Amino acid sequence: MDDRKLEVLRAIVTDYVSSQEPVGSRSLVEHHDLGVSPATVRNDMAALEEEGYIMQPHTSAGRIPTDKGYRLFVDRLGSLKPLSPAEQRAIQTFLSGALDLDDVLIRTVRLLAQVTQQVAIVQYPTLSHSVVRHVEIVSMSPSRLLLILITSTGRIEQRALEIPEHDEETLAELRAHLNTAAVGNTSSQAAVRLSKLAETLPPSLEVIGQAAIATLLEMVSSEATGRMVVGGMPNLTRYGAEFETTVKPVLEALEEQVVLLKLLGEANAADEVTVRIGHENPYKELQSTSVVASGYGSQVDTFATLGVVGPTRMDYPSTMASVRAVARYVGRFLSEG
Repeated sequence: MDDRKLEVLRAIVTDYVSSQEPVGSRSLVEHHDLGVSPATVRNDMAALEEEGYIMQPHTSAGRIPTDKGYRLFVDRLGSLKPLSPAEQRAIQTFLSGALDLDDVLIRTVRLLAQVTQQVAIVQYPTLSHSVVRHVEIVSMSPSRLLLILITSTGRIEQRALEIPEHDEETLAELRAHLNTAAVGNTSSQAAVRLSKLAETLPPSLEVIGQAAIATLLEMVSSEATGRMVVGGMPNLTRYGAEFETTVKPVLEALEEQVVLLKLLGEANAADEVTVRIGHENPYKELQSTSVVASGYGSQVDTFATLGVVGPTRMDYPSTMASVRAVARYVGRFLSEG
């Protein structure tokens, strides 16, 4: 496609997103410095329509972008405009008051929904993408323990287990062994080291230690990828008549965790934004929507994904910049925390 037609397409997408009305050639000439005559703009629009980038929703109306048009628009965006210093400070301030992982992710969802005016989705970090920070053992009764695993992403997993009678001295010794084996290692490394520890425990710790190690191995191996936080559902109801008939099936689809995971699934790298538009979505109910997503994590690892879902008629440059910025901040916040 030549540059002029691309400029016409960009102008149509921009005007349609902001006005919610089909765009005519006269409006394009009046509002954009395209540097060509109205007749040339009409010819370009006819060519764009013939090639499937725009369409006429009904007779005697202007044109609106198709999924193919939005895709070309997104692919030709070039670099994303960075957020302003004020927007960056607002994100940082909003997240900095968080108390724990749950609070961070709830705040992230609220923030994303608020700044994009779309439905926001954040996946919990998986244990496989974190480092063991501490293992704690708490005596709940003479024959019952609480095993607590704390990871670098702020996740806290806990399990109760029944064991023979024990004393604090035994617990202190076992706690030291478990932390020596696990702390500072990724979940897979910790699993290997804990398995070796199970073979070398002193006789005094063998029974209680085997039970604790078996439980810890289950904890470090659990992916917990199904946990998601969703917010901003009411945002979908503000898109007017052209989205009215599809809001209910979209909302129902978004209630399914498996659907959410698949929607975010392609965004598996931090600092990279992926966009899936309309019929590119694998679910029929969601083919009137677009998904903008990114991985979040540290400089060397991606913890999980986050993103937004909204009508295909969305402000892609702004939404993509916001998703990328929030992903960067939440990844940095969890890495430093």
